[in-house]
Amino acid sequence: MRLPATRISAVLLGAVLASGVAAQDAPPASTAAAQEEIAGTGNAWIDLRLDDMDRYAARYREAFVDEIVRYLEAPRPLVDEALSDGRMRPGEVYYACALARASGRPCRSLVDARLAGADGGWAGILARLELDDEARLHARIREDIVASYRRWARPIDIKARPAR
Repeated sequence: MRLPATRISAVLLGAVLASGVAAQDAPPASTAAAQEEIAGTGNAWIDLRLDDMDRYAARYREAFVDEIVRYLEAPRPLVDEALSDGRMRPGEVYYACALARASGRPCRSLVDARLAGADGGWAGILARLELDDEARLHARIREDIVASYRRWARPIDIKARPAR
């Protein structure tokens, strides 16, 4: 079957536009390098949302920062600093502050622990800080993520079972 030239052009234009949108949503190269430095959280459901938060924060930085400051009780200068130098991805900053809130620690302690070194990724950080109730902490973080997505009017699959 032969497609008309206008149909081929429309398909190619769609591919070009889609690649442009994907490029806009992609994190900067320095952020991508930071992403490779550290392992995920160990929870596939949370990791997927944190990756999505990277894209959200690239477009709506102020709303993202406001969310962390207001609902995860993090100091704005800390969040701005962690995001500005590119050493932490937005999803990592969210996770650090959500983990701090869930564990009763200051966000600064988790951000500093992450920046001090990624040996063992977040699992290593949890072990070093003796945060051994990972299932409980991740359940709380999952609740925070769902609440954030609702405030952002962003779709989220809340019925998906979290990976353990």
